[in-house]
Amino acid sequence: MKQAEFGTPTAGAVKRALAILECLDGSRRGLNISELSRKLKIPKSSTHVIVLTLERLGYLEREERGLHYSLGLKAHILGQGVMKTLRLADIAQPRMRQLADSLRVTAHLAVPDRDQGVFIQKVDAPGLIKFDTYVGRHMDLHCTAVGKVILAFGPAEIREHILAKSVYMRYTEHTLTTPRQLLRDLKRVQRLRYASDDEEEELEVRCVAVPVYSTAGQFLAALSVTGTIRQIAGDAVERIAALLKSAAAEIGAAASVQNHG
Repeated sequence: MKQAEFGTPTAGAVKRALAILECLDGSRRGLNISELSRKLKIPKSSTHVIVLTLERLGYLEREERGLHYSLGLKAHILGQGVMKTLRLADIAQPRMRQLADSLRVTAHLAVPDRDQGVFIQKVDAPGLIKFDTYVGRHMDLHCTAVGKVILAFGPAEIREHILAKSVYMRYTEHTLTTPRQLLRDLKRVQRLRYASDDEEEELEVRCVAVPVYSTAGQFLAALSVTGTIRQIAGDAVERIAALLKSAAAEIGAAASVQNHG
């Protein structure tokens, strides 16, 4: 982001709103608008507008018979969602390390983020071959194995949004570029319970991915391994998918225990 963008009114309002949320997160009794204004050095009129907006959206709530505000239900739910994601990444890491070491490939864990996927965990393969992926990296859904798993088994609204597009970005000659091609592939993914990316995002690279579910059947993430087409040969994909499914079941079970603990 360019430095000049931080000086725009919109960016300033966002920074002030986040400052108010962070300030209230550290307050036990809550604060009123005057206290927030003084503490954060934000004009009272601006503080009033932001606080009322956050209250209307459910991120703040005002005490029933007073003027003090505290974090609302949506802010707590948002925080819990982040913590669950972080816990899932930690829970998955040991099993991903076993996969990476035994198969000598890189393991990834990804979750949906709007109409993309984002890596929340990565375990590098032993040896010299490394991939320039990282935790926090976003990827398109139509051309990656984890993306296809998210589309096939994740939130329906994401799948509908992606399939409503008329054309997709082409990365290689193997990339699926139309909704018809993608839908056909997603039906195959749903039948086999795993997805593959055969040089669709990057030449000479193959990925295999499976869904991770909680014991209650809730989709949690996509678990994958990534290697060169020599490391993951075409005739080894089904065997690797079976290993991934076993690992995903263990991760999902462990995550369910943590969430109920």
